[in-house]
Order: sequence, then structure tokens, then C-alpha cells
Amino acid sequence: MTVTVKNRSSLTVPTEVQRRAGYKAGDRLEFRVSGSVVTILPELPTADDEYTPEQREIIDARLEQAEKGPRHGPFNSVDEAIAHMKGQLKKRAAAKKSFKRAK
Repeated sequence: MTVTVKNRSSLTVPTEVQRRAGYKAGDRLEFRVSGSVVTILPELPTADDEYTPEQREIIDARLEQAEKGPRHGPFNSVDEAIAHMKGQLKKRAAAKKSFKRAK
């Protein structure tokens, strides 16, 4: 669809384009310009807008509890996890060497 830019400061997005993009009255849109290309994006809600204060309070309490522990998983520390990964890499390298020798 093509429109003609007129001498007014506003540019109107045709109704058909708005409908196909899913834009409705009251939606907030962000305009990004790169050279002569204009991209129109819906403004995304911030995390504060996404939840009610009661929901946010519950989420924050759960996050705080999760930070305290207990930790779940096979390792008690980051150092244990790193040591395990290094051991696995050594095993993999040794397996590759023995595979190459077997050929």
C-alpha cells in the first residue's frame, strides 16, 4: 500500500495497515528510524505493568526464598560443577584419542 506524504507534520498510517498489524486505538507505538527506513513497533509493557502489586509481592517473596536456598542439583558449589565439567572434557578427549588409534 502506498500513501503520499503531505505538508502536515503528522503521517497517517492507513486503517488497513493498522488492522493487519493488530494496532488498536489507545495502543502505544515506538518509531525507530534507520536511514530512510521507519519501523513501527508496539511499546512493550515494563515488568511493573505486567503484574498487580499483590502478584509482584508474591513473586518477590519467592525470589528472595530461592536466593536463600536450598540449592537443588548434583553439585554443592560452582567449583564442584567446574571440576566435573573438566573431568568430562578429559574423558571425551581420551575417548577420541583411543578411537583414532583403533582406526
